[in-house]
Amino acid sequence: MEKLVWGIIGCGDVAEVKSGPAFQQIKDSELLAVMRRDTEKARDFAKRHNVPVWYDNAEELLNDTRINAVYIATPPSTHVELTLKAIKAGKNVYLEKPMAKNSQECAKIIKALDGSKSKLTVAHYRRKLPAFLKVKELLEKKSIGELRFANIKILQPPKSDLVADSDENWRIDPTISGGGYFNDLAPHQIDLMYHFFGETQQVEGFSSNQNTSYPADDIVNGIIRFKNGVHFSGIWCFNVSAADQNDECIIYGSKGAISFSFFGDKVILKSKDRSEEFNFEPLPHVQQPMIRATADYFLGKSKNPCSAEDGLAVMRIMDRFCS
Repeated sequence: MEKLVWGIIGCGDVAEVKSGPAFQQIKDSELLAVMRRDTEKARDFAKRHNVPVWYDNAEELLNDTRINAVYIATPPSTHVELTLKAIKAGKNVYLEKPMAKNSQECAKIIKALDGSKSKLTVAHYRRKLPAFLKVKELLEKKSIGELRFANIKILQPPKSDLVADSDENWRIDPTISGGGYFNDLAPHQIDLMYHFFGETQQVEGFSSNQNTSYPADDIVNGIIRFKNGVHFSGIWCFNVSAADQNDECIIYGSKGAISFSFFGDKVILKSKDRSEEFNFEPLPHVQQPMIRATADYFLGKSKNPCSAEDGLAVMRIMDRFCS
């Protein structure tokens, strides 16, 4: 395979800016077709983004023999079905996060991949953003000494600016999203913790629906002990006042701390030896570095930037937090 010819299944709000245009801007990559069930919206997306072909049926796109890679950007409730069909059709898959509604569904995808020719990458794209590459670099250089623990606070009002707009707010319907806003946002944070610290030894947590304004739980607490000895605690609350909203992670070590926002472009290092702030320019299409890495993997040029097994590990943590 010398070139990737992509099809997007689910050209909605996420594909509009964050990811979709990136498939047309990376080397050895072409966006041939998009699919959305709404015929007019599929046609409109294709026209505005100069995509040659549009479909309103996923199976028609998967049966297009010109396409060798698909980006599945539909709600989580359809991830298993569409991914299994894509694997059966011999396509490589870039799968939007969360990988599925729960870890059992993730396991079905991994089973289908076993023995197939398809490759799959989960779209935990923050792994490749400059700010978080800097965090990983600082941790590996022991800029804050021996690692001790990490703490996350994601505090948001019921209407959060961090949540992407959509025609229907499926993110708070557990039958579609698998949970609430936690299932939409937490994969970003939990995957980075897993990416930074490795395999877990113990995971505990609990969740509640405090506000009862929608079916899903709106507060989640979780703690982790990683095999390397690092501890973690996190809280995700989507029912605080707008004045109290927060998006922060602090990683503490024996000689200092690193702090950052998951939705910002600044990393702050404070230690007994130095104090420094790293600032990064926002990217026009935030998934582009991850899509580039995924394309290189599909083309056999590099390793998988986020495997299905990684996606399963993150989903198991999320399931445990919400048990």
